[in-house]
Amino acid sequence: MQLVKSAGTGAGASSMHPDEKGKDRARARVWSWNEWDPLEEVIVGNPFNARFPTADRSTQLAEFPDRSVAEIPRGPFPQQIVEEAEEDLMEFIQALEKQGVTVKRPETWLHDAKFSTIHWQSGGYYNYCPRDIMLVIGDQIIETPNVIRSRAQETFSYRALLIDYMKSGAKWISAPKPMLLDSLFDVDLSRPTPRNDEPAFDAANVLRFGEDLIYLVSATGNEMGGHWLRSILGDKFRVHFLKDVYYGSHIDSTLVALRPGLILCNPARINDDTLPAILKQWEVIYSPPMENTERYDADYLSKSVGSDWIDMNALSVSPNLVVVDRDQTALIKLLEKHGLDVIPIKLRHSKMLGGGFHCVTLDIRRKGTLERYFDQTQRFSHAQPTDRFEV
Repeated sequence: MQLVKSAGTGAGASSMHPDEKGKDRARARVWSWNEWDPLEEVIVGNPFNARFPTADRSTQLAEFPDRSVAEIPRGPFPQQIVEEAEEDLMEFIQALEKQGVTVKRPETWLHDAKFSTIHWQSGGYYNYCPRDIMLVIGDQIIETPNVIRSRAQETFSYRALLIDYMKSGAKWISAPKPMLLDSLFDVDLSRPTPRNDEPAFDAANVLRFGEDLIYLVSATGNEMGGHWLRSILGDKFRVHFLKDVYYGSHIDSTLVALRPGLILCNPARINDDTLPAILKQWEVIYSPPMENTERYDADYLSKSVGSDWIDMNALSVSPNLVVVDRDQTALIKLLEKHGLDVIPIKLRHSKMLGGGFHCVTLDIRRKGTLERYFDQTQRFSHAQPTDRFEV
């Protein structure tokens, strides 16, 4: 295994002179380049007023490609599930605060309110998963062009926080607002990916490794979205496309970046042949099967947003400490075997609401600097970005 580390600047840190890097980090409220540096401030989501996204073609593609629009669940999530989700989030927040992490929450929002463009009308979804809608790269917060129409106004519930971060010196950027026309979703639902008519992707399709980012092409991210991200970050960053391994939605139950040199992979989606080439420079461990899945009945499963692997979704508090679903005893033992300390907590409704510990958080500030963790001569051969892509 070869671990390459080099401090850097670039388009993603264009205002920062190398000699001023430490000084800028010391005063920046927003500062996070990867998934593992020591966590100092985080946003944790809010489950109140959560409801199923409006049953339309965008929701069908992103969440329920195995059924017709008429069969998509509708209305609010059951109140008991919402209340228990908040109980679990409060336990999670207390554990983070015990580690010295500052925790912020979005406002409670009226997700049943209707909004529209000239082409469609929708209700809201939830603000349970801030990781899905915003991407932090250094001192920048990027609002992403989400695929589900019901998420088009979701960042409004974070507006006060975003303004506060901007006033503190953060760069606040919004991607081009997607039109989300029906034609964007006119695809083969056995391989659901939005057409490349416009950039459309969720922030949770991206995994950050300093100067390298892995971008999952899936039901919640088209290839044009990755090209847009690469265009705004500039040449200092390398956006590696991961394709044809998982169409379900986000990347963080497929790959978990635990610390420099150690990656956790989902064996149902990734193997040694399809593993991104840059990650072959690291130690790769594969997750054991998920445990305690029998707790779900058929009705619960029929309405669930999350995948069968949602409880693999872990959050690194530091390179040596990770929050993991407490029922995953085999996974916890595996992580401990590799020198990680574990905080075991339960999110009882991670599967129904589609959010584990990484999903329900957005790390705002981590210690550390922009670095390169991979040999730059090693190219990502599985799905190398090109100047052309299929529409």
